[in-house]
Amino acid sequence: MDHLPLPLDGITVVAVEQAVSAPFATRQLADLGARVIKVERVDGGDFARGYDTAARGLASHFVWCNRGKESIALDLKDPRGLDVVRRLVADADAFVQNLAHGAAARLGLDAATLCAAHPRLIAVDISGYGGSGPYTDKRAYDMLVQCEAGLVSVTGTPGQPVKAGIPAADIAAAMYAFSGVLAALVRRGTTGRGGPVEVSMLEALAEWMGHPLHHALHGGEPPARTGLAHAVIAPYDAYPTADGGRVLLSVQNDREWRRLAEQVLGRPELATDPAYATNAARVAHREETDALVAGALAVLDAGEALARLEKAGIACARLRDLHELAEHPQLAARERWRQVGSPAGPLKALLPPITLPGGDEARMGDVPALGQHTGALLRAVGMTDDEIAALRRDGVAA
Repeated sequence: MDHLPLPLDGITVVAVEQAVSAPFATRQLADLGARVIKVERVDGGDFARGYDTAARGLASHFVWCNRGKESIALDLKDPRGLDVVRRLVADADAFVQNLAHGAAARLGLDAATLCAAHPRLIAVDISGYGGSGPYTDKRAYDMLVQCEAGLVSVTGTPGQPVKAGIPAADIAAAMYAFSGVLAALVRRGTTGRGGPVEVSMLEALAEWMGHPLHHALHGGEPPARTGLAHAVIAPYDAYPTADGGRVLLSVQNDREWRRLAEQVLGRPELATDPAYATNAARVAHREETDALVAGALAVLDAGEALARLEKAGIACARLRDLHELAEHPQLAARERWRQVGSPAGPLKALLPPITLPGGDEARMGDVPALGQHTGALLRAVGMTDDEIAALRRDGVAA
């Protein structure tokens, strides 16, 4: 079998992007071989560069979402800076932006305008709430959209709703922007035409809310907030172990409950006890069910508890923190870690979860410094050294 190139090798993407939703989408395009040109503000660049300094002095969000890109710093309020972007777009396959509502249109960088001028271009508009409707102009940050989409209402404990610990609305929008570009590239391959792609954070996250939404819509009650427990399955929770760890287990059917009762709890009579024999009964007696499981696991260390559960064929997991995730034996065994370059030196990064055997490995490019590629890109669009010097002198490029 011939060795295959990365699927997006030869594709060029221009992105006027910030924060997470657009940068995470375009980083995945870069991982799959696309050339991604990131347009940043001259005064500090993508504001995610300033979120924190946790990654050896760099912002963790920025490191995560921006490897493998070329950075050009331009003032788009100056016609000369905007002209550079238009020249870059003229040779691009895709354009992605997530500016505040109306900003791209004022610059002539909205999808409709660009696609009218460049019929083969795929142009992506990512917004908080979409291009029409009463929420169009509303500011949209991840936590706010998590609340509007109902995610917070089903996350947390009975007494306390909480937001997800990751930017779920941003990630959802990024994933649909990423897949939208891929779908549009396929369509362009058969029709020769690109076209606009629209993604809103609210609509993306509302789709991810499908299970609880349909549960509530079609006759059921909204699922209760149950912490790590499952609202309609028992036992399905985290239980402490003798060494201070926590082990999660999930019993999905009554056959598994019988195995758990016999092989882990040491109480075979519970397999047929009417109070526990069915899932409905166990949910009705959740506190008693959890107490039985907790008592059996509390005298074992986490490793022994997991071994017994595995031997009994019970789905289980260890509750890991982030340092333990970084040392996860499965990620190590599958050699998922790589190093990427950055202005702060080499940094560890995970290979993207899309694996394409038989071809080139994902392109794990460097995290760029602000404006690192400005000069080269300006020369690539035909500017002379004198013109470039003038742009830098006037603060239009950096």
